[in-house]
Parts: sequence; C-alpha cells; structure tokens
Amino acid sequence: MSVIGAILLGLGACVDGAGTVGALPEEVAALAAPAQDLTTARLQEADGCYWYVHRGPVESTLLPLRTAKGNPICVSRAE
Repeated sequence: MSVIGAILLGLGACVDGAGTVGALPEEVAALAAPAQDLTTARLQEADGCYWYVHRGPVESTLLPLRTAKGNPICVSRAE
C-alpha cells in the first residue's frame, strides 16, 4: 500500500467539520500541491478521488487534486 493510501485509508469521506479545511480533511490539504483551489476540493464518490475546480481565463474545469509529486489524491475503498 502506498504512503498516500495508508494515510487516506481511514479518512473515507470525512467531512464532518472536525479537522477539515472547508470540506477537505487537514491531512488531504497537507498532501495537496500548491496552486490548487482547496476551497472547491471535494471527494467524488464515483472514483474515490478528490477533485477541485480550476478557474481558467475562458472556462472552469474540474481537475483531480494532486500531490507535489503529481499523484492524484484518492481514498482506498474497502472491498
């Protein structure tokens, strides 16, 4: 299991307000690379990954939230 997977394993969809940045758990915010709008980041249940809204000069686009190394930030699913 990757370090990110181990960190996020227990997080699930923790958006209860305790230890969160907006709806984003502090642990996820700490993993996120700079220049991503964490205020719009949300867990997408369809793929188990966090996504944020990038507001460009022409349009807004939903992009995966990534670590500084470029890896998407996702939660592990219990099977």
